[in-house]
Amino acid sequence: MGPIPRAVIADPDQIREVLTNKTGEIGKPKINYLLKYFIRGVLSQEGEKWAKHRKILNPAFHIEKLKRMLPAFSACCDELVSRWDEMAAKGEEIDVSVEFQSFTGDVISRSAFGINFEEGRKIFQLQSEQTVFIDGSLPFAHIPGFRFLPTRINTRMKAIDKEVRGILLSIIKKREESIKLGTAKNDDLLGLLLESNLQHLREHGNAGLTTDEVVEECKLFYFAGQETTSLLLTWTMVVLSMHQDWQERAREEVLQAFGKEKPTFDGLSHLKTVTMILYEVLRLYPPIMGQRRQVFKSTKIGNVVYPPGVLLYLSTLQVHHDPDLWGKDVDEFKPERFAEGMYKASEKNAFFPFGSGHRVCIGQNFALLEAKLALCLILQHFSFDLSPSYTHAPNAVLTLKPQHGAPIRLRRL
Repeated sequence: MGPIPRAVIADPDQIREVLTNKTGEIGKPKINYLLKYFIRGVLSQEGEKWAKHRKILNPAFHIEKLKRMLPAFSACCDELVSRWDEMAAKGEEIDVSVEFQSFTGDVISRSAFGINFEEGRKIFQLQSEQTVFIDGSLPFAHIPGFRFLPTRINTRMKAIDKEVRGILLSIIKKREESIKLGTAKNDDLLGLLLESNLQHLREHGNAGLTTDEVVEECKLFYFAGQETTSLLLTWTMVVLSMHQDWQERAREEVLQAFGKEKPTFDGLSHLKTVTMILYEVLRLYPPIMGQRRQVFKSTKIGNVVYPPGVLLYLSTLQVHHDPDLWGKDVDEFKPERFAEGMYKASEKNAFFPFGSGHRVCIGQNFALLEAKLALCLILQHFSFDLSPSYTHAPNAVLTLKPQHGAPIRLRRL
């Protein structure tokens, strides 16, 4: 990649070795200045700073705490189903890739900021605008000094960053005041994060997260939580439209578990067919296609010694599509691969949609709970198939998107 040597690693054992390295030979590479608008916080940190952030964030994503967020997830699902019901009644096609982006943005807004939902939605809109500018600026990012030029896009990107930061600082300040007064509910991500931070401060003195660091973690909620879950749901709808037999099997399971009633937290965790389908979609279409690491000290991985400076690309997409690991039917949609869980689905445990090791994605339970609930409510209310205008073209940009959208035809049940 330009002057930097890059090695692609697509062996599960070697990927695991890289991701579990704690001795300092391998770490996170320096991120592009454009991505710093999103990917700061726990995702970009190393060493003790990362360990502190992760420790403070962990309680907010504990499975028991996620139960508190189910009403927020549910409210967003109800709005989605209601909107789709009106569109289905008119016989309109729906581009679910656009719909799910808006839906997952709303879920993050409600579950991260609770009572400040409308302000959260404003952040989502600004971050979406920022994503478009970043996509357009990436081809110029390697030009020295380009970021300092007062172009229209550069100026707007800085203005968006300033506005998002201002909104978040205002929300955090109000929430901290309500925590001091004892009036805060702490049933959203921000409340749980501030509660955990206070606990850390009591136990370790003045060593918690600064307000600026809390802002960066909140921005990361949006980037990491919105895009990936939106794509998981989009590809799931596409695949179930192609495989009507699995759509029926999933609907049968959902109706047997809940009828037409609202899905419950415990009920969702016992859905076997729905879980198998989501895992198989994550295998075929992982939203994050790989991870990057950099070699800092000479180190041996497999039979190769990598010198300092080498970029390692850990290719999730290649591992998930390797016939030696998954069999000759590797490119077919076969959820039954996961009948005995994700660890027994393949040779060498070759399933990495959320990464692995001590840096495994902190939000995986959040994402799967959100996806299961949305899929259950959709299956309860609609049957669906692909529009004749759909063109299958998975497109690798920053994430794995359907290049021409995902138009779906809905029928009310």
